[in-house]
Amino acid sequence: MLATGALLVALMAWTPLFSNLMMLAMERENFIPAESSVFSFEPVEVNQGSSNTWIYGQDRQHYFHFSYEPAVPYLFILKSNTCPGFDRLNVKTWCSAKPGARDQGFAGTRGGH
Repeated sequence: MLATGALLVALMAWTPLFSNLMMLAMERENFIPAESSVFSFEPVEVNQGSSNTWIYGQDRQHYFHFSYEPAVPYLFILKSNTCPGFDRLNVKTWCSAKPGARDQGFAGTRGGH
């Protein structure tokens, strides 16, 4: 029992798990990109308007941009891209971005949109 508690504390301290679960619970439009997980996704820039959806995010391998478009809800690009003038907070500089699609599973998203 103590080991389980210690593991839970470690997951909350060394991963964005807790903040991602809170983000998903508090804002219906938020989701975790299918290429990432609740254990590794980190919002980098959040909408300061009426919703608290992430605008830009990252994990160990990718950068993500929430597009607000139902057909293509987000774009993603490898961190190791070779785009000239690349800026992780300016999607217009993402020369090799790929479209993402919301997954139906827990680890990927809130699903169903």
